[in-house]
Amino acid sequence: MKNPAFPPLDTSPEFVEAADSSKAWPFVEAKKIIKRYQRDGYPDEVLFETGYGPSGLPHIGTFGEVARTTMVLNAFRLLTEDKVAVRLISFSDDMDGMRKIPDNVPNKDMLAEHLGKPLTSVPDPFGNEHASFAAHNNARLRAFLDQFDFTYEFISSTEYYKGGEFDDILKLCAEKYDEIMAVMLPTLGEERQATYSPFLPISPKSGQVLYVPMKNVDAKAGTVTFDDEDGEEITLPITGGNVKLQWKPDFGMRWAALGVDFEMYGKDHQNNSNLYDKICRILGARAPEHFIYELFLDENGEKISKSKGNGITMEQWLAYASPESLSLFMYAKPKTAKRLFFDVIPRNVDEYFQHLAAVHDAEPKAKLNNPTWHIHAGNPPRINMPVSFSMLLNLVSASNASDKATLWGFISQYDADATPENNPKLDELVGYAIRYFEDFVKPSKNFREPSDHERAAMGELADRLAAMPDESDGETLQTEIYSVGKEHGFENLREWFQALYQVLLGQDQGPRFGSFAALYGKAQTVDMIRRALARTSA
Repeated sequence: MKNPAFPPLDTSPEFVEAADSSKAWPFVEAKKIIKRYQRDGYPDEVLFETGYGPSGLPHIGTFGEVARTTMVLNAFRLLTEDKVAVRLISFSDDMDGMRKIPDNVPNKDMLAEHLGKPLTSVPDPFGNEHASFAAHNNARLRAFLDQFDFTYEFISSTEYYKGGEFDDILKLCAEKYDEIMAVMLPTLGEERQATYSPFLPISPKSGQVLYVPMKNVDAKAGTVTFDDEDGEEITLPITGGNVKLQWKPDFGMRWAALGVDFEMYGKDHQNNSNLYDKICRILGARAPEHFIYELFLDENGEKISKSKGNGITMEQWLAYASPESLSLFMYAKPKTAKRLFFDVIPRNVDEYFQHLAAVHDAEPKAKLNNPTWHIHAGNPPRINMPVSFSMLLNLVSASNASDKATLWGFISQYDADATPENNPKLDELVGYAIRYFEDFVKPSKNFREPSDHERAAMGELADRLAAMPDESDGETLQTEIYSVGKEHGFENLREWFQALYQVLLGQDQGPRFGSFAALYGKAQTVDMIRRALARTSA
C-alpha cells in the first residue's frame, strides 16, 4: 500500500474487476492516466492538480474541481489496487496581477490604488487578518476544502516563483523563448503581437506586473531587458520572483515543472488547452491528461463569476443543505451545463439519500456506479433517513413550525424509533428544512381558492380521512386520496393533486400526499383541509 494518507479502499478482486469495466466518468478518466504509463511503468508518484485564481473570493466551482479531481484520484487508486503513490495539489495563481476589482468585496477605493500589482502584494480589503488579498482568498478556500477532509497539498505560485522552485524551468523558458513565441503569436491580433512577451516583469519601481515587450532575452545570463513604465531601460533576472509568465504559458510551464499527470478545468479553457500542451512539450515534458467540464450557470443562465459573485457561494449552500448534497451536484453530469441556484438544493439532498440507501446492498459494479461511492472515497456511511427533505419542507409549511422541537414531535409520531440523538443526520436535515423554508419557500407561497368542483372533492376527502383508522399508513391514505379524485371526475389525477398542493400548501408541487398525511398526522391533515375550505369560503 503506497497511499496511507488517503482513506482505505476495498481493493478485493471483484471490486478491481468491476472498476475496470465501469463506465462511471471518474473511472473513464482514471483509465486515461493508466494508459499513459502502461508501457514504461509508473513514476515515483502520479500527480493530480487543481488550479485556483484568487482574483476573487473562491466560488463553488473551485470546490467542484477539487471534489471531482479527488473522485478521479480514488478511481485511479482502485484500478491500480492502491499500489501506486498519488498526490493531489491545489495550486493558487496568486502572483497574477489584479486586473479588476471584484464586485463582492469591501474597500474598493483602497484596492483601486493597487491595480496591476501581484495579488499577494495587494492589501487584504477585509482587514488586517491576512497579509494580502490573495492570502485572504487562499485561506477561505483552504478552510472550506478542509471541511470535506480532502487530502491535498496547497501550493502558492508566489512562493514557488520567489522561493526558486521555478528558477530552472524559467531559465529553460528563456532558452526556448523563440519556440514559445512561435506558439503564442499566431493566436494574437496584430497589435497584441507587436507588444507580446511570455515574460511579465514585476516593476522594481511601482511593483506592478508589466505587460511590455522584451527588448532582450538573455538565456545565458538568465535576464530580460525592457522599458519600465517611466521609459527607463531595466534588466532583471528572470529568477527569484522578479518575473512571472503570462497565464497561458504559465499553465504549460507549471505542468512541466511539477510533472502534472491530470488536471481538469472549465470549458472556458477549451480553446487554449492545445496551447498549454504545446508549451509543456516545448519544455521537455509530457502534457497531462485533462478533463474539460461544462460551466455552472446562475438563475439567469449566465456563467458564474468570482468577480461578480453571482450564483451560490459554498457557504450559502452549506447553510441550507449537507456537504454531501453539494458533492452529488458536482458528481452528476460534469459535461452538462447546470444551473447552480438555490432551487437545485432540495432535489440534490433527497437524491443523495436515495443513492446512499441503495449502495450498501448493491453488487460491486452497481456500487461503483453509485455516486455515493465516489463522494465518500469508497466508504459510504450507513444512514437511515425515514423522511425526505422535500417532505420536511412541506411539514414545516403545514405546521408553521419554526423550531426543531415542533418538527420532531411529528417525526416521532411517524417513526417512534427516530430521535435527534440516534439520527443526527435527520436532525441536521430538520434544521436545514426550517431555514430553507423561511428563506425560499415561504416568501413565494400563494394560496388559491378551490373551484366548486375541487371544494366538493376536498370536503369529502376530509370526511373519508377522518373515518379511517388512526394507524393508517401512507400507502393506505394515498389509495383513499386517489379514490376520491377518481370518484369526483378528475380524469387527470395530476390536476387533483395539484389542486391539493395549491389550495392547502400554497405551491404548485408537493410530496406524495398520502406519505405527507401519515407524517403530518391524519387528524392534522383533516384539520388542515377543513381550515383551508373555511378560509376560502369566507
